[in-house]
Amino acid sequence: MESLKNSPLSRKVKELTLLYEISQLLVSVPDPKKVLPGVLNILYSRMGMKRGTITLLDPFTLELNIEVAHGLNHQERERGRYEVGEGITGKVVETGEPIIVPRIGEEPLFLNRTKARRDMEKKENISFICVPIRSGTLIYGALSVDRLFGDEVSFEEDVRLLTIIASNLAQAIKISRMMDDERNHLRDENITLKERLKDRYNSYSIVGSSNKMREVFEMIERVSESDATVLIRGESGTGKELVTNAIHYNSLRAEGPFIKVNCAALPETLMESELFGHEKGAFTGAIGKRRGRFERAHQGTLFLDEIGSLHLNAQAKILRVLQERELERVGGDKNIPVDVRIIAATNKLLEKALEEGNFREDLYYRLNIFPIYIPPLRERKTDILLLADYFLQLYSKKYNKDIRRISTPAIDMLMRYHWPGNVRELENCIERAIVLCTDHVIHSYSMPPTLQTSEASNTVVSGSLHAAVATLEKELIIDALKTTSGHMAKAARLLGITERIIGIRIKKYAIDPRQYH
Repeated sequence: MESLKNSPLSRKVKELTLLYEISQLLVSVPDPKKVLPGVLNILYSRMGMKRGTITLLDPFTLELNIEVAHGLNHQERERGRYEVGEGITGKVVETGEPIIVPRIGEEPLFLNRTKARRDMEKKENISFICVPIRSGTLIYGALSVDRLFGDEVSFEEDVRLLTIIASNLAQAIKISRMMDDERNHLRDENITLKERLKDRYNSYSIVGSSNKMREVFEMIERVSESDATVLIRGESGTGKELVTNAIHYNSLRAEGPFIKVNCAALPETLMESELFGHEKGAFTGAIGKRRGRFERAHQGTLFLDEIGSLHLNAQAKILRVLQERELERVGGDKNIPVDVRIIAATNKLLEKALEEGNFREDLYYRLNIFPIYIPPLRERKTDILLLADYFLQLYSKKYNKDIRRISTPAIDMLMRYHWPGNVRELENCIERAIVLCTDHVIHSYSMPPTLQTSEASNTVVSGSLHAAVATLEKELIIDALKTTSGHMAKAARLLGITERIIGIRIKKYAIDPRQYH
């Protein structure tokens, strides 16, 4: 590095200019580590250094490697590897103190490992300055430069300047590593989240063991391996969205975006803009260009829920996307290619909509490639107890309650009800019962009124007060016997009555305690 030969004032001006250029360079990009080569270029152009290196300490291997270099070729850089304490660079990192070598040919610690200075005898006028790149007590590596030795050199001033530059580099490297750590953390978190979602929405995690649900599981497994368009049909509350999640997270597009659109919730005036995007100035309020849901779902899955609610204009555009694999934004004239898998769902009879002219026939056949029908809860009665138990555990944990089971009368009410709201209604019913529950058992009186009326559930028998009391007494005795595994004495103590009384009541109601053993 050539000395700053001019007056002290002139040198300070040059130093300030150099420091300003380096600081501006370090803040010019989001990741400061990317401009480290530019720092060495500034040192070369402003200070005339012959060679320069930024050597960083690997926090995992604790090995020193040349990160960037000026005046060294690729092979020379690759040879620049040191252990902490090895050579001049290793000593600087080990001690945290700068080292000046006035003549590298006379210094035995100078290893010349890069082989950039092959003829050491002819390089006796080359000086080497190495300063630590440190922030507080943390040392990230070392900054080193070659310069020509001369009478006018001022090593102390050069060390001072390089130390300031190294301090700026330390802050930049610190920021860069924090960004790397954050990126790695987000990447790992993203991978973990996707794995959890895949497990959560595995078809086997959908509660159900009935024959009809087994058919649904089989269809999910088959269609997940393809890119076929899927039409999920079923009443509201049957779990169509859950099936959609299972298909996406077990498909080849699981790593891609998963965009959901509720067609019934979007106003007709905004539907096309939401689905296909718009250009700036396409309509009043379009102050900028916007990507629609189709573009955002590129290389992923787009779920169109309640597709039977789409108006005909939007249906025509969706049909074009399905056929041509491209779209036009509202107000645009450019064809934008998209690679999207469509999964649609509806609780409406699309065949009736076809007859009434409210749904395009060509779109219907384009969507109905792989239909999946989700049966209503009343058609899979054997799943009711499984679902009820699942929601019991879910909401007991949510509300921090120790609720262990559902009483027999409550189970009878669940089994006899016709469930017009399907699984969603059952979930709400169990959540309500858990909120109202004051002991470890969900009783029939905690169920919603719709389940307790004769019109809704056909479970309440009309009659005298005496008959109602007898029914309740019988339920309590049965619950007690179930709790005590049919042990009459324990059941009597649990109910606060004598063994003689419980024996009379068991005989009266024709209860067989042995069936609860």
